Amino acid sequence: MLDSGQVYSEVFSFTQEQVIRFAEVSGDHNPVHLDADYASKTAFKKPIVHGILGTSIFSKILGMNFPGEGTIYLKQEVNFKRPMYASTSYEAVLTVLEINRDKHQAVIETKVLDKETGKVIIDGQAQVMNKEKI
Repeated sequence: MLDSGQVYSEVFSFTQEQVIRFAEVSGDHNPVHLDADYASKTAFKKPIVHGILGTSIFSKILGMNFPGEGTIYLKQEVNFKRPMYASTSYEAVLTVLEINRDKHQAVIETKVLDKETGKVIIDGQAQVMNKEKI
């Protein structure tokens, strides 16, 4: 059972191949994600990971590990603070803020940090439901 204050973290990264596959699935072929020459002329200097691909780590963690199988995503608020880059290590940190046992729901703070610098890349809050684990 999840408890208020409980924390889960996981280190992860994306490859440029995953970025390309996400572009295919989403239809977002913005060259800032895919074209190194184009991206070199932007403030980012190299291709950036799609923001929504960056948030997909939350779905993976919530659905598979914390709280795990059977979890239903009800809501996600997200703020994109800094760009993400392929082949860079990040840490997803999820912290339980509120538990409603009657509704089997939790509000969870969701963050992605740059593993090297500790800077916040993405932050927000998720609301999830799991009848067996909350």
